[in-house]
Amino acid sequence: MTRKEFRDLAPPARAHEAIASLDLDPDPETVPLDEARGRVLAERVDAALDVPGFDRASVDGYALRARDTFGADEADPARLDLVGRVDAGEAPEGYVDEGECIEISTGAVVPEGADAVVMVERTDEEGEEVLVRTSLAPGDRIMFAGADIAAGERALGPGTELTAREIGLLSALGVDEVPVRGTPTVGIVSTGDELVRPGEELDSDAGQIYDVNSYTIAAGVEEAGGEPKLYPHAGDDMAEMERVLREAADECDLVLSSGSTSASAVDVIYRVIEERGDLLLHGVAVKPGKPMLVGTLGDSAYVGLPGYPVSALTIYRTFVAPAIRRAAGVPEPRTATIEGTMAVEERYSEGRMRLMPAGLVEDGDGNTLVYPVDKGSGATTSLVEADGVVEVDADTEYLERGETVEVQLFSPDVRAPDLFGVGEDDPALARLLDRVQHPRYLGIGSRPGLRRLRDGTPDVVVTSAPGDSGVEHEELGAWTREWGLVVPAGNPDDVQGIGDLVDRELSFVNRTTDSGLRTSLGNAVADLADERGVERHALVEAIDGFDRAVRAHESPARRVLAGKTDVGLGLRTTADRLGLGFVPLGEETVRVLANPDRVGKPGVEQLRRVVEAGDDVFDALPGYALEKR
Repeated sequence: MTRKEFRDLAPPARAHEAIASLDLDPDPETVPLDEARGRVLAERVDAALDVPGFDRASVDGYALRARDTFGADEADPARLDLVGRVDAGEAPEGYVDEGECIEISTGAVVPEGADAVVMVERTDEEGEEVLVRTSLAPGDRIMFAGADIAAGERALGPGTELTAREIGLLSALGVDEVPVRGTPTVGIVSTGDELVRPGEELDSDAGQIYDVNSYTIAAGVEEAGGEPKLYPHAGDDMAEMERVLREAADECDLVLSSGSTSASAVDVIYRVIEERGDLLLHGVAVKPGKPMLVGTLGDSAYVGLPGYPVSALTIYRTFVAPAIRRAAGVPEPRTATIEGTMAVEERYSEGRMRLMPAGLVEDGDGNTLVYPVDKGSGATTSLVEADGVVEVDADTEYLERGETVEVQLFSPDVRAPDLFGVGEDDPALARLLDRVQHPRYLGIGSRPGLRRLRDGTPDVVVTSAPGDSGVEHEELGAWTREWGLVVPAGNPDDVQGIGDLVDRELSFVNRTTDSGLRTSLGNAVADLADERGVERHALVEAIDGFDRAVRAHESPARRVLAGKTDVGLGLRTTADRLGLGFVPLGEETVRVLANPDRVGKPGVEQLRRVVEAGDDVFDALPGYALEKR
């Protein structure tokens, strides 16, 4: 199979034009009024009757002739004969003549002869007479027929979104069904042999991953006013892919696929479109999201999204969601932007427009700092941990620290977290953060965390790295945790310490160099080397898997639990929770260090109090203890 190459990437404007040229508009439909909330009117609705259809009293009181009350006041009331009563929902039988009045309730028909209503609070009854203690003008306390809306008047226009208010008006007009814009049906097809639907069994050893895009994009379609329809996962087989795509095209206004759009030999979806439809565009000069397809498939519009979740969602939000909203008649959502200064320098020189996920944090003076949040297109957390996107022009090679940038927020409700922390992945910290209002924490490791604190980006860093941090800080609190070797339950290999890893054929899984736990292990290996009078490097070389590293604190233990390794580096509390054995090697101190310029922030102060009052958290975790200050 010939390999498809991206030679001439279309500019973003061309991608917008290609999608705008597609016909996504569904046929209008008529729905009952009780199903119309949230729909969009397809046609103008005119009033077929006056609302109200009669002159209506707006208060409880008495219907009368206004001229009979001229000059009346508290001291000299007008005296009128009470000649009847009318309640809401009944036709009045009497006629109001000169010097007369009729008792009336709110919403009742104003009887003939009356041209005003006096509030009951401004009257008194004496026998068969009513004393009116105020002067009225014609029309007082009366809603005249058609005052709300008159017959033949334009009530609502096409494109109106039907909320509770509009449905109330339609109800008043007696409308029981309304013509609305059809909801564009969007078929969603995820491709790739590696995908498994959430809820099904996953085989990570075979490279399988859960299907993120189907549900993510479906939620985005609903937000834009479309009706998503998920189709069975299609593998990389061209015949099966064609079958699923054609089925979706027959049933939907728009088909969205994800994956199989790049230039690799197995990505054949563009060939299906070329052979069965019309391929308008393949490849757009934007990052993330270069491998994008736009075309038609039968009578349906088609857009192919990249396979990586961040790329897929970014391309969907930027190019596809506006087209779905237009087809559904849904107005563009309220947008919000905010200016801030770059907290760090960010280099970029790929010659494509970049949509950079960015996070916000406020410094000690309340100024907004912006930092990149980019773990790569394959990381689903990049957009969750970000607050918006910075659009970086294709000609921009780098953003300087302190440079002013504009962040397009994901929604107008987005705000910077009350507390922004980075550093060590720690189970006690995860529980403490549950007690802090609106925090954000990135578990990037002790060493990168300290570098970020040195740059002045986060409010706090949590580190287990021993020794001097090398950065100015204020310590908010600290605790100790017991670390060592995690082994299968019952310790079947009778592992006693690091020496067994050196001297015996035991497989081992370490933590990455970013982890403070890795540093603690390295120091212990160095101590053993001194005891034996050998070079540290020799012991490291003797350990099968010292450089076999994983990022998260539970990952080595889970490898042991799965029988994939004999020993893993970890914490006593992790081994206890997973029912594994544990060989203690020591204790290390986890410290919470605050940016000295941010100690006055409410979120930082709250974290300090939470740590100081966290005895119950540490008591519940084996091997943990709070350091009292």
